[in-house]
Amino acid sequence: MTFRSTTAAPQRAATSQRIDVARELLLTPFGLDEGHLARALAEIRTHQVDDADLYFQYTRSEGWSLEEGIVKTGSFSIDQGVGVRAVSGEKTAFAYSDDISEASLLDAARTVRSISAAAQAGKARVATKKVAASRSLYPGVDPIASLDSTAKVALLERLEQRARAKDPRVAQVMAGLASEYDVVLVARADGTLAADVRPLVRLSVTVIAEQNGRREMGSAGGGGRFGLAYFDDEQMGKYVDEAVNAALVNLESRPAPAGEMTVVLGSGWPGILLHEAIGHGLEGDFNRKGSSAFSGRIGQRVAAKGVTVLDDGTIADRRGSLNVDDEGHASQRNVLIEDGILKGYIQDSLNARLMGVAPTGNGRRESYAHIPMPRMTNTYMLGGDKDPQEIIASIKKGLYASNFGGGQVDITSGKFVFSASEAYWVENGKIQYPVKGATIIGSGPESLKKVTMIGNDMRLDSGVGTCGKEGQSVPVGVGQPTLRIEGLTVGGTA
Repeated sequence: MTFRSTTAAPQRAATSQRIDVARELLLTPFGLDEGHLARALAEIRTHQVDDADLYFQYTRSEGWSLEEGIVKTGSFSIDQGVGVRAVSGEKTAFAYSDDISEASLLDAARTVRSISAAAQAGKARVATKKVAASRSLYPGVDPIASLDSTAKVALLERLEQRARAKDPRVAQVMAGLASEYDVVLVARADGTLAADVRPLVRLSVTVIAEQNGRREMGSAGGGGRFGLAYFDDEQMGKYVDEAVNAALVNLESRPAPAGEMTVVLGSGWPGILLHEAIGHGLEGDFNRKGSSAFSGRIGQRVAAKGVTVLDDGTIADRRGSLNVDDEGHASQRNVLIEDGILKGYIQDSLNARLMGVAPTGNGRRESYAHIPMPRMTNTYMLGGDKDPQEIIASIKKGLYASNFGGGQVDITSGKFVFSASEAYWVENGKIQYPVKGATIIGSGPESLKKVTMIGNDMRLDSGVGTCGKEGQSVPVGVGQPTLRIEGLTVGGTA
């Protein structure tokens, strides 16, 4: 999959247009204007605080699911509210309300300022208004309005019919479509005003194939920050092919062998292992507290030569990309590991201030009811110079994991466990047979050092990733080339 990263400097004009949209949805209907926001922030700043912000949000979302040709669910929701935060040293006070009004805004402001007991003499000076710099990575469209309900159901029906027609062994098909229109407005204590208009869509298909009494499942899907027109016949065909193929491969699978072995990870979505095992360990909060396996290691070698890992929120139309983060900072292309050397961590404003560095555009929150923290956007490893076929051919005995299901990681130790949803046993450079039930076990920091071959086929996932941290979920992207890693433990079922 090709992708482009914007190299242009963030622009303020784009932010001004989005502020107009946010104002119309989040301020004007409730009799508010920017003067009220300044007043609420001044109310907080009558006490000694290091930082404060207001986060207004309007979210409209819709979901449809189809099972066996019948609409199983149709959901529609609207949510709006404001989160008010004050920060003093390492302490954060936070209040939120789904009632947007001057009274609730001032009430929340008075609640959070109590984090600092010392009231300042006189009144706090109102900060000069500044419009935040921002990127223009995706259209400010409402994807829910891009098709009517009948057309959305018809799209799912076409997807299901294509999957059924693909192979007679397909016994069951489930399809789902989700759309979201998210508008946010951020006002900071330093007078910065920022806004974003974020569309998000996702289409998924799951098939169950049956043969000789055995049933196996395969799934696929994708999406990004655009309208529903993206899901044309060609795109749907790709998802169907992938889902049906995965189910049919698993029908032929044998139990996975167990033990320590060479593992080759496929390109694209297997980057979820990189995201979990490495990315979380590079978030600023874990490193400030010394609880990450990467704490205090900037400038040191943490990976094999050739390994370069980025977190990049500036890729056009991508699920994990942001024009501006949830604290009003423009997204960035952050190099975390360069040629095996640790270069930096991803930061929100709190951790950046406490660690004496600049924010990196990674302050994210699930909604107005949550506090921001350092979170990934699109995390990926750059490609190398090896042909993927050459990498597979180099395996004497080992596993080729071309796709993954879920996984988990212990941030402190860096240890991870992942389940492979599609994998093959390889001997003497030849794929022998598909295996089922393989789990990949290892340590993120250790496995990075054991990368011996890097493919030239770097690609990003199809646009399905969601990341959870401390109970908050945000959309993310992952990616990597085909990778050969030595000495990973495979927990098998054989």
